[in-house]
Amino acid sequence: MSSKLERGLFKYDFIDHHAILCMPVDADAKDVRKRYLKIARRLHPDSNSTATDAEKKLASDLLSKLVNPAYEKLFSDKNRTEYMIVLSQMGKQFTQQSGTVELTTDLARQLAGTPNIDHAYRTAIAKIAETQFENLGQVIQIINLVSELNLVYLMRSAGKSLSAPPPPPPNPGVTSGNTGGTRTPSAPPPPPAPKEDTAVVMYIRRAEELISKNQFIPARVELQDALKLSPNNSRCHSLIGVVYLKQNQTTMAKVHFDRALQLDPQDPMALDGKRKLEKILGQKSGNAKPATATASTGAKSADKSGGSGLFGGLFGGKKK
Repeated sequence: MSSKLERGLFKYDFIDHHAILCMPVDADAKDVRKRYLKIARRLHPDSNSTATDAEKKLASDLLSKLVNPAYEKLFSDKNRTEYMIVLSQMGKQFTQQSGTVELTTDLARQLAGTPNIDHAYRTAIAKIAETQFENLGQVIQIINLVSELNLVYLMRSAGKSLSAPPPPPPNPGVTSGNTGGTRTPSAPPPPPAPKEDTAVVMYIRRAEELISKNQFIPARVELQDALKLSPNNSRCHSLIGVVYLKQNQTTMAKVHFDRALQLDPQDPMALDGKRKLEKILGQKSGNAKPATATASTGAKSADKSGGSGLFGGLFGGKKK
């Protein structure tokens, strides 16, 4: 393999295993295995019976030196969690150094300015994956391209758009034409939303996606990062309470549900979580008295009247 992996995340001395497998950076273990098996079949010697010796050697090198290590890193829950934490930190660093980030491909520059980043990013990755290993001589070049797309996605997901800012609006209050230059009073423009708000929204969105896939450890990392930026965000506290409850860490779940209710006494997720938590703790006690049983029954009725409950309705509509 004469070509080098030197663009995108590789440029920053980081091995972009997602780019090697041509997968989105938030791919789960199931998708990683499915993609790996497809690539391994393509590069296996039995699938290249008509290839030249040089082509077989290149296929073997790609499989053993790039694809297999990428699969080992991303399929293991522990390795993938640690890897995702590093990726998240890199995304935040890139937002602070966006002026020094150089994009060398048109596709990466287009992705940097597209309004619907998630759809455009996933569509591009899926399209590239279809032909990634058709021409083995171009595989390294394709991996470099995908790594640039990953870099753009990380920066955009961290709340920083790489698109060029729109032109400034005309000077308010100045009329055009020969009217003596009279000025008309105008309301001041609203202050721009804090950058951290956008970042918090992205953290919450990724955490919700991870929770829906039962990937609780990386979801907790996302929410902890969100709370660093917005420590009084009731939804963050509610969601991380859900994560802790899913992991049977009832003490931490209670801390965050209580905090969410301090910030918003009507937070439906925190209220539902508290009911679930009280029910679990009541079952663990094992020696509940009749009065406690009555209270538990009441909580159970409240759950039924509340609809789908904490976990069933986590991503549903708002409760009325």
